[in-house]
Amino acid sequence: MKFFEKLNEYMEGMNCTAKELSNASGLSPATISRYKNGERIPEIDSEAFGQLCEGLADLSKSNVGAELSKSEIERSFYICPDIIATDKEQFRHKLNILISVLNINISKLCQYTNYETSALFRIRNGSRKASDPVKLAADISGYVSRECGEEKDRQVLSELFGCPADELSDTAVLYKMVSDWLITGQSRSKDEVTGFLEKLNEFDLNEYIKAIHFDELKVPTAPFQLPTSKAYFGLQEMMASELDFLKATVLSKSKEPVIMYSDMPMEEMSKDPEFPKKWMFGMAMMLKKGLHLNMIHNLDRPFNEMLLGLESFIPMYMTGQISPFYFDKPQNTVFLHFLKVSGTAALTGEAIAGNHESGKYYLTKSKEEVAYYQKRAQDMLTHASPLMDIYTAENEEKLNAFLLMDSGTGGNRRSILSAPPLYSMERERLEHILGERTFSHAEKEKVLNYADRQKRMIEDLLASSEVEDEIPILTKEEFQRYPISISLSGIFLEKDIVYSYDEYLEHIRLTEEFENRHKNYRLKKTSAFVFRNLQIHIHEGKWAMVSKSKSPAIHFVIHHPKLCQAIEHFVPPMVE
Repeated sequence: MKFFEKLNEYMEGMNCTAKELSNASGLSPATISRYKNGERIPEIDSEAFGQLCEGLADLSKSNVGAELSKSEIERSFYICPDIIATDKEQFRHKLNILISVLNINISKLCQYTNYETSALFRIRNGSRKASDPVKLAADISGYVSRECGEEKDRQVLSELFGCPADELSDTAVLYKMVSDWLITGQSRSKDEVTGFLEKLNEFDLNEYIKAIHFDELKVPTAPFQLPTSKAYFGLQEMMASELDFLKATVLSKSKEPVIMYSDMPMEEMSKDPEFPKKWMFGMAMMLKKGLHLNMIHNLDRPFNEMLLGLESFIPMYMTGQISPFYFDKPQNTVFLHFLKVSGTAALTGEAIAGNHESGKYYLTKSKEEVAYYQKRAQDMLTHASPLMDIYTAENEEKLNAFLLMDSGTGGNRRSILSAPPLYSMERERLEHILGERTFSHAEKEKVLNYADRQKRMIEDLLASSEVEDEIPILTKEEFQRYPISISLSGIFLEKDIVYSYDEYLEHIRLTEEFENRHKNYRLKKTSAFVFRNLQIHIHEGKWAMVSKSKSPAIHFVIHHPKLCQAIEHFVPPMVE
């Protein structure tokens, strides 16, 4: 049911006129009329939306037995598929991108939209927020669809929106695409960050282990005959050298950590149907042996390629045996390099960019040479930055120490949660919920202590910083299809505490009360519900943490600026 249909349903049920609703809400009759006719939709977090819900709640009091609270009415609107929750900072960012890529004349734009040039300038530089971004987006879309319809403009916009350029030759389509993109930040093409997070959300390490029979793997002990050193030329031999390095490392007695770096292109090698399988098997065998891998990733590449590369390492990241790094500065664009070192072997390679097939790989087991390459690899690590810190149950104390230390530092925080935050629930209520579930005394105490720790940290944060939590609001039908659990990933307790629907609504109410008591806390409610197994926590400009609740419970604290920024601007897509 769309927003205007739900509004009309309420008004008919209360037998109230637009004028009566206008008087009760303080909104103009013209605004109510536009809402009723579907010509306009308020933002979830706007003052007008709050006034409308409060007006309806007041009018419902005259209906005996059918009185509704403001919160109940708000929740019923949240699930309307066309309700808008505009991120005004994102709107500003998108507006600047659009003006820049289309080289829009500001004077003409202001004349068309009837905006003062100074007002638009302040919106663009962030010193002022657009009072009605939906209307401004509509006006800008009208200007773009009328003035920017040339082929070169359509080509630019097609890249921005992820659609064929010829589709934008229709003025109506162009208008809608610009408007939707400005308001929701979503394009038709699948967002790379969404794809990356979806893979994390859906990945089940237990199922993966079964699928590749990892538990059944036996680390071989048969001797592997390899010369003390060997040179490899051409792509076929280079692929063989990588497999030889893996064999030499797995079959040795050494348990020393492995350091791996490559800025060599992998496209040609990946075309071989057998090589990727054998390579992944060799990597799995190193992990099975218990080796720790220090991976220095080459991220000096387009963002989508960077994420695709990271996606392929997700199964190995989940083991907690990999520490990923990257170099802050772009590497040399002429010479390609390759270096992998274990306790018993070293594989090095060189090539000229664009001529990988003409390069040379060199594998050695000579103690002197391995020692030289180990020192070289260690030197590389000293110049590399952590791509992300990975916390599993084995290093829970380190995660707690990191979060405790961070709670004392300034800076705004934002979280995208699959359930209301644990710190907004009263201890007595949590004890009652735990008492109705099958938990041991030790497990109950662990959960309660975790909740107390969360409360102390959020109070410390709110004393000096702003915190925003975004949570999904589900209907009873949606909740029955996708029951929500309290997230316990912070204590790595892979045991579900599934809410009843009444408990879920009560926790939302408690979070609303928490918001009312804390001026620096903001609760953002949305109908977008994408990740049921992930919580995303952001310390703006510092780090982004993606926490997986189960299969396995694990936390990725990401430091790479480009990836952090992408997650900071991530907007959960709507799921029909």
